[in-house]
Amino acid sequence: MKRVCITGVGLISSLGVGRQAHLPLGPARRDEDNFAPFPIHPLPALGMESVIPRREYRQMENFQRLGTYAAGLAIADADAGALVAGMDLVVAAGGGERDWGLDEAIQAELLAIPAEGREAWLHQKLADGLRPTLFLAQLPNLLAGSISIVHHVAGSSRTLMGEEGAGAEALRVAAARIAAGTSEMVLVGGGVIAERWDVMLAFGAALHHGPWCPTAERDGLVMGSQAGFMVLESEDHARARQARILAVLRDVRVDAGAEEGRAACFAALAPASGGLSVAPMRAMMVPGAEMLADAIGSGFEASFPVGVALAALRVEAGAPPIAVHGFGHGYGEFSALVEPCP
Repeated sequence: MKRVCITGVGLISSLGVGRQAHLPLGPARRDEDNFAPFPIHPLPALGMESVIPRREYRQMENFQRLGTYAAGLAIADADAGALVAGMDLVVAAGGGERDWGLDEAIQAELLAIPAEGREAWLHQKLADGLRPTLFLAQLPNLLAGSISIVHHVAGSSRTLMGEEGAGAEALRVAAARIAAGTSEMVLVGGGVIAERWDVMLAFGAALHHGPWCPTAERDGLVMGSQAGFMVLESEDHARARQARILAVLRDVRVDAGAEEGRAACFAALAPASGGLSVAPMRAMMVPGAEMLADAIGSGFEASFPVGVALAALRVEAGAPPIAVHGFGHGYGEFSALVEPCP
């Protein structure tokens, strides 16, 4: 089995972009007003339109823009721009964003349409009013496509959808391919935008209501916009091109078991106690672990890649091995060990 190395990181959250914004983690940036009663960790102004070609930028929704931006940062950080033609891609993302203006227009007019003609009318309204990507449904494939178009990543592509577990499984798949020798270089990660009312409505029962408070004091999650992408390489491949190795990624584990088995599963799953945790609620906290959600919130599909990316930056900066623990807000638990390269 080949050693899996992290050679590039693209990390974006409410704290900002890259190493300087996340080493160390600064004071949390929160918004408790615009989506009340749900507090969130919103993105600062990023100027993504300056790094994504205008033609592509206009066709993307915000989660595509954020993920594409973070993916580009990871490629640049790995100094791998000349290698994208052979770079494989594994992406985790949600199902896209709603067009609220069109939703409201349809709701205002729908009841005036005779019942027998509503289905055809609705279909035509959606076809005329939505961009093709929205009409076809914004699956993670669209984020992968945006990354391929903007950054010319031309290897194989795999996409996953399914909240926190999708991000963890994307990382497991990418690392397994490197370790098995079926891929030499993989770009992997995910992104999510929290500033969306459709997300609040879809996940309202799982969200914390009321003023922000630390993870240890709440039973619901607080969302945060974030994206984390990494370039993974086999050690042989990285050394052959004289790449800087940030960290070694080892023992990525994913358990999609039910919540009632969480304690027993995690006791066997976790490589170490303490470390960095991307648990969204206090019921999932690991003793001694630093709660990443306190600083940047929970990012569904992006949560675990962001946690591992942050661990890689810390290890590069001189930290000892870091165990990254993750949980799904409904089910699933994940772990990985990020170590210095010997």
